[in-house]
Amino acid sequence: MKVAVTYENGEVFQHFGRTKSFKIYDVEDGAVVSSEIMSAGGVGHEALAGLLAQYDIGVLICGGMGAGAQAALAEAGIEVYAGAQGSADEAVETYLKGELVSTGVNCDHHDHEHGEEHDHSCGEGGCASGGCAGCSGCGPSPIEGKNVGKTCRVHYRGTFDDGTQFDSSYDRGEPLEFVCGAGMMIRGFDAAVAQMDPGEILDVHLMPEEAYGPADPDAVFSVAIRELPGSEGLEVGQRAYLTNDYGQPFIVRVIAKDDTLITFDANHEMAGKELNFSIELVEIL
Repeated sequence: MKVAVTYENGEVFQHFGRTKSFKIYDVEDGAVVSSEIMSAGGVGHEALAGLLAQYDIGVLICGGMGAGAQAALAEAGIEVYAGAQGSADEAVETYLKGELVSTGVNCDHHDHEHGEEHDHSCGEGGCASGGCAGCSGCGPSPIEGKNVGKTCRVHYRGTFDDGTQFDSSYDRGEPLEFVCGAGMMIRGFDAAVAQMDPGEILDVHLMPEEAYGPADPDAVFSVAIRELPGSEGLEVGQRAYLTNDYGQPFIVRVIAKDDTLITFDANHEMAGKELNFSIELVEIL
């Protein structure tokens, strides 16, 4: 059996229709025997569903997903687990244990202006995250370097300026594998690896524009609870999915709630933050 996960930077990518890659897991006797990263080769739920069917994928694990994507995948005979977050590897292990459920809350909200702006033509995280690599007119210049287009395996440690660690491949015991310059990584990380030699260790400091973009105050908005079915059970700190006027899902975080209003933040949790990475290029495949 083959399990596919929408994939970016080691985690479950949160927008199925915009994913740039999948991590494919071969499963035998309830255990992962091998895995590889596969380029999505395009966007759009119908094209992606066809690609997964072509590779005999039986199960898809993803973040947000609309009704059109669900229908296309069901027609292809692919079982879907939507609403997954965090580590892709951990999501698969949870699935194999029989403990994975669709935990994402899909709240249909079609009349809020921000929903349309947030996901217009760009992928999850906006242009600065590399999610806009394929669109015209709004993206930065392409990544350049000797490693662009090559599959790279790196170890890395990410910290904030106060020294707090927010991520580390060393702790997971497995290098991160990605295609350099393909938009699978945040731009500053991609640009650093593009110039590295195998065995080299490089420390980089990334401004928000090179990472997850600046925090957008317009991405914080409030909605009357009575106008948003399903929001009654949400609590501060939880994540949920809203849909814009085009039916595209985008992830939000609940930051405030009272008896009548619920306030969401659609910024990436790393938006506006300066990030530090120590990157070790393990090998080029």
